Amino acid sequence: MPDRNADSLARPSLHWQSQLILLLILPLIGVFVLLELIQLWPVSRVAVVALAIGAAFAVLVWMLRAATPAASLTGGLFTVSLYLWTPGWRTLLWSLLALFLLTFAATRFGRRHKEKLGTAEGKRGRSASQVAANLGVAVVAGIPLSARHVWLGIYPGRVALIAAIASLSEATADTLSSELGQVLGGEPRLVTTLRRVPTGTDGAISLIGTLAGAVGATIVTAVAAIVFHLTPLESGIAVAGGILGLFIDSLLGATLERRGWLNNDAVNAVSTLAAALFAAWAVVAIDSRW
Repeated sequence: MPDRNADSLARPSLHWQSQLILLLILPLIGVFVLLELIQLWPVSRVAVVALAIGAAFAVLVWMLRAATPAASLTGGLFTVSLYLWTPGWRTLLWSLLALFLLTFAATRFGRRHKEKLGTAEGKRGRSASQVAANLGVAVVAGIPLSARHVWLGIYPGRVALIAAIASLSEATADTLSSELGQVLGGEPRLVTTLRRVPTGTDGAISLIGTLAGAVGATIVTAVAAIVFHLTPLESGIAVAGGILGLFIDSLLGATLERRGWLNNDAVNAVSTLAAALFAAWAVVAIDSRW
């Protein structure tokens, strides 16, 4: 689904969903980061590196006008959290970087055409709620084991890592499918009925857009596979989770979003969560059989 800043203007009654996403995710990540920094400071270089990378990422995103100031700070906080979870060179930040580069390029691609269609992203970039909706699930997966047991009961370690990668893959696939599909995909079809609909319609898909999304999910997963030495099975699960989340995104867009029950941020958050939960379930199910 396109990440349009006009979403909150088009459906002002659903703006509370975007605020709820921020309220659920930001305090949780903020507390985790604060506690980790307190524990590490001042003897560990990890804290200094995490803060430096987070600040650099926030400034870069803001200077490129890829996000609003608040969204840039949110992205910086998420960057710090991901690095604290996976410090050093073997970090999820490589996958996050791949996500950013792919989605930034896709958003800028064919911008004039998107502006004519009225589907172009706002010139100020993404909002804080959009960043939280797309990246929040992956970042929350890095909350320590004790907190995860209290909050969701998700399994620790490798399972949480694969879930986070699947969530990042879905976020990439979603943006690439919508941004490239509306430029290259021709007239799309509604995912529930396959009837032709105007470009930018909630729940609309195209073959080229879907393929672009699948490629994006594969690239983000491939980066993680190289960094964390994932097995082919683990990589396949992460990609499958990303693609599954992409279709759930379209299905929710064609049904609940079109009916005015969910806004775009809520759809994105649920889709990334579905990708993460599927990946976690698949890894646990396969491990239990072996």
